[in-house]
Amino acid sequence: MRIRLDLAYNGSNFHGWARQQGELRTVQGVLEDNLRMILRHPELQLTVAGRTDAGVHATAQVAHFDVPDEALQQRSIDGDPNRLVRRLARLLPEDVRVHACTEVPDTFDARFSALRRHYRYRITTHPRGALPTRTIDTATWPRPVDLPLMQAAADTLLGLHDFAAFCKPREYATTIRTLERFDWHDASTEEEPQLYIAEVTADAFCWNMVRSLVGTCLAIGQGQQAPNFTAELLNLRHRSPQVRPAPARGLTLSGVDYPPPADLEKRALKTRAKRAAL
Repeated sequence: MRIRLDLAYNGSNFHGWARQQGELRTVQGVLEDNLRMILRHPELQLTVAGRTDAGVHATAQVAHFDVPDEALQQRSIDGDPNRLVRRLARLLPEDVRVHACTEVPDTFDARFSALRRHYRYRITTHPRGALPTRTIDTATWPRPVDLPLMQAAADTLLGLHDFAAFCKPREYATTIRTLERFDWHDASTEEEPQLYIAEVTADAFCWNMVRSLVGTCLAIGQGQQAPNFTAELLNLRHRSPQVRPAPARGLTLSGVDYPPPADLEKRALKTRAKRAAL
C-alpha cells in the first residue's frame, strides 16, 4: 500500500528535511522513526515533494511511503491509514504535525508527480524587526526597499530559464526550471508595518533557489544592485558569488499541486526525464 502524508512543520529547530548521518535533527528523521515504530516496519522510507533547507518551514508539505498491507491491520488503525493522524499526534514533537494520511495509487510519487510547488516569503523592513509573535516565520531586512523595483526584477525571471546563478550546485542535477509566479506585495498592517510578502511558484526548485531569488530582489530594492541585475544573472551558468540568499526563517512551503489520478504516471515519467536546455 502507498500512503500519502500531508504535513506541516516549524523548521526553526531542524537541520532541514533530509535525514542525515549522526545526531542532526531532521524532519524526515523524526517522521520516519515514529512511523517505523508505529507500523513495525524498519525499512520504511519517505519520499518528499520538496526538500527544505535548515530553518525553512512548511504548511503544506507532501510525502509518501510504501508499507505492507498487514502493517495497517493493528487494532488502533484497523486498515484505515488516516487513523495514523491521531497516533502520530500523540508521538510527534509539537513542531511537526500530520494533517492527513491517505491511500494513493502506486503511480503517485510525492516528488516526481508534482506539477508545481508554492512558496511564501515574509519579511519586514521595520526598524524594530518582526512582530514578536511572528519571529518564527518572518525575516528582517535592515534597509528600506522599493517594491516596484523588486517586482520588475522578479518579472524578468519568469519563464523557463537556467537558474544556475541562484542555485548551489548538485552533481548531475540540472538547474533549468520554469518559474511560473513571482509576486511581491505590501502586506503591512497596523500590527505589522513595512511587511512584504513574496509568492513564488515553479515546477520545481533547486537547492537555495527561492531564498536566492528573494535575496536578489531585496538587494535591487534597496539599491545595492542595478535594476537589470536579474537579467544579467540569467546569462550565467554557474553560482554567482553576488547572489546572497535571504534568511531561512522567512520561507515557507505553502502548497504542492498534483494532476488527476489518471495522469500521475505520465507526469512522473516526464519529470524524471532530464530537462533539456533552451
